[in-house]
Amino acid sequence: MTASKKSRKPRPDKSQPLLRQLAAVPDTLFVGAFRQQYGAICFRHGNAGSEVEILVITSRESGRWVIPKGWPMKGKKPFEAAAIEAWEEAGVRGVVKKKPVGRYTYLKELDNGDVAPCIVDMFQIEVTDISGDFKERGQRILEWVSPDEAARRVREIELKSLLVQFEAHGRRKRDRG
Repeated sequence: MTASKKSRKPRPDKSQPLLRQLAAVPDTLFVGAFRQQYGAICFRHGNAGSEVEILVITSRESGRWVIPKGWPMKGKKPFEAAAIEAWEEAGVRGVVKKKPVGRYTYLKELDNGDVAPCIVDMFQIEVTDISGDFKERGQRILEWVSPDEAARRVREIELKSLLVQFEAHGRRKRDRG
């Protein structure tokens, strides 16, 4: 016995702002609450500490520019989950701020084809360790860019705003003589 195919659900046009995407699939608004995710704005100081660089990575499916993010993890605090995602997706570790520096919303296409509105709480990670050996190595492209360039590359308007307004919180790199 073969399973019948589900009727194809309308898919939002991802080039549109979030509200227009949601308008294309209005049932998404009433199915449940926004889903929570945690993301990392990974940064480092370049040029002897005077300039900040942000890490952007490509998504595995579409190859568009994103930042490391993922779902909550059982037994992990939000900032810990963000740090784990940064390690698994980009091979970076560092000093993680425990309080979010902002949030943004976007539509996540789930494995089953459904679309879920998500809220991503963002945590800063000042990168101190970069490894070439990490879980998703070879599945993503990683680049260090200025906050303005990072904002140009990502699609989500609220994330663009967070990146343009980025201010590094935490310790500053000292001259190591």
